Amino acid sequence: MHRTVKKFFIFAAVGVCGTAIQYLVLWLGVELLALKAAVASGIGYALGSVANYLLNYFLTFKQHGQPHREAISKFYAITGVGWCINTGLMALLVGHWLWGYWPAQLLATAVGLLWNFSGSHWWAFRQKQAGGVAGGID
Repeated sequence: MHRTVKKFFIFAAVGVCGTAIQYLVLWLGVELLALKAAVASGIGYALGSVANYLLNYFLTFKQHGQPHREAISKFYAITGVGWCINTGLMALLVGHWLWGYWPAQLLATAVGLLWNFSGSHWWAFRQKQAGGVAGGID
């Protein structure tokens, strides 16, 4: 189980890059372009996901044994659900419950981190054992 914890911390550190992209787009979208927070956050999430995929493929899950076409399709299936969670939370918290967009984004980021790591670790980048069978849970 300790390998899973180590991967989680690497995943979170890598995610700082994608999160920085998302937060920059959120701020620019809301403050300069007068976009709704959910829209700006959703755009930023999509842009940040590109950096996150590449960094996770080469750093966090570097020995998973899957070609890009398999890993990227799974990663973006998970990321698509994560995008819905993030954008939905932003629409609910900011648009309906009138939270400030920064506290709402921090909560959405925390929920998204747990979702994205779980899906990436146990499905998208699941390490294959000899014979092509997916390895067990660390």
